[in-house]
Amino acid sequence: MEYRRFGGSGLMVPVLSFGTGTFGGTNEFFSRWGQTDVDEARRLIDLCLDHGVNFFDTADTYSQGASEEILGQALKGKRQQALISTKGTFPVGSGPNDVGSSRYHIVRAAEASLKRLGTDHIDVYFIHGFDALTPVEETLRALDDLVTSGKIGYIGASNFSGWHLMKSLATSEKHGLARYVAYQGYYSLIGRDYEWELMPLGLDQGVGLMVWSPLGWGRLTGKIRRGQPPREGRLAQGGEVGGPRVDEAYLHDVVDLLDEIAQETGKTIPQVALNWLLAKPTVANIVVGARNEAQLKQNLGAVGWSLTEDQIARLDAASRREPAYPYWHQKGFDSRNPKPTAW
Repeated sequence: MEYRRFGGSGLMVPVLSFGTGTFGGTNEFFSRWGQTDVDEARRLIDLCLDHGVNFFDTADTYSQGASEEILGQALKGKRQQALISTKGTFPVGSGPNDVGSSRYHIVRAAEASLKRLGTDHIDVYFIHGFDALTPVEETLRALDDLVTSGKIGYIGASNFSGWHLMKSLATSEKHGLARYVAYQGYYSLIGRDYEWELMPLGLDQGVGLMVWSPLGWGRLTGKIRRGQPPREGRLAQGGEVGGPRVDEAYLHDVVDLLDEIAQETGKTIPQVALNWLLAKPTVANIVVGARNEAQLKQNLGAVGWSLTEDQIARLDAASRREPAYPYWHQKGFDSRNPKPTAW
């Protein structure tokens, strides 16, 4: 397993982490992802640890906290071998303070996650989404206190806009508060918006990327082919609900090329899609999920080899989309405003 520095921190993490959104499945949304129980979770976690994947990602809203509970039970006796990341901000109750990034909510959310996980510290704690109603300084001071107390090791941001993240980083610098070292965001061959602003920001500010949904909300698993609707798995059960819309013709063009390169490399379509991400700037870690051991083993096969420059260029070209303003306009001023990837 390859390890990389986790953004602006000194923490080294495997390039793959295991996402536990499939653990529990206690409500309609997450049941489409999976319904992994404690016994199966133990088997998957043991397989991860055997392959050097010691980083496990969850959130307090995944299956109403059941994901954290199952992960904590499955890691009993193995906590010192593992890194855990979880998230807070989204609603966890019906009360007016059961949501957001206020000191009130974040401190209580982190304490509740610690209890569900059965641990005394969380290695990486992400703010799951930007809360514009709470002053940025309030959020960061609460997180800084949790870091100082030893309950949290590092902090990160997820699903922020570029200005949200930059404002937070500037506030941390101004007041000497804990700083977001990583950004957890959506990035895939069929979802490259991250490259427009967040990637240049990450390079400039030393913020690493932890990728979620690297297979395009399940569309790059190889189960969707031209003229063939998915017959099994997450998408067949409606698992694309809540995900970004993707033009069908565009998707099929990308999958066709993935299939071609998979045959050239002797790998699978998901392995090629994941390996493409590992070659991109700022990417420190990719969160992979799995309903079973077979899926997990396939995802583990995405590391230990590399696509050629020509294969990466072909995938870049097939997946390229016209960016939104002002990014399309900036393409005409590359000499003074270079971008880390070609659009």
